[in-house]
This record gives sequence, structure tokens and C-alpha cells, in this order.
Amino acid sequence: MWRDEILEEIYRIREEHARSFNYDLKAICDDLRKRQTASNRKIISKPLRRPDLPLMSQEGSRSIR
Repeated sequence: MWRDEILEEIYRIREEHARSFNYDLKAICDDLRKRQTASNRKIISKPLRRPDLPLMSQEGSRSIR
């Protein structure tokens, strides 16, 4: 079976990081936010996309695009 060494390294690092916080998701996220802020890198957020709403046909019933 084919192995991806890069993915294995990412999985190992992610597991070690989670274990260091006893798998507490809030603590993990807090740490990642702290690291993100400390990195001084520009953070770009993708703008929210409005969901496509069904169009109204001339008869007043909803139609699907």
C-alpha cells in the first residue's frame, strides 16, 4: 500500500499537539489562535457567500435553477 510520508508527519504532529492538551478541543483551539496571533502573518478571511435562494416563477410558485 502506498504511504504518504508528509501526511503521516502531519498526522503525528496533530496527534502530539492534541495529546499535549489532553484532547481538550477548547484548549487546542485557544492554543492555535494564540499561535496564529503570534505569527504576525496577515490573516485573510473569505467573505461570506449568501446562499442561492430559489427564484419565483411568474405564476408565483418556487422554481429550481
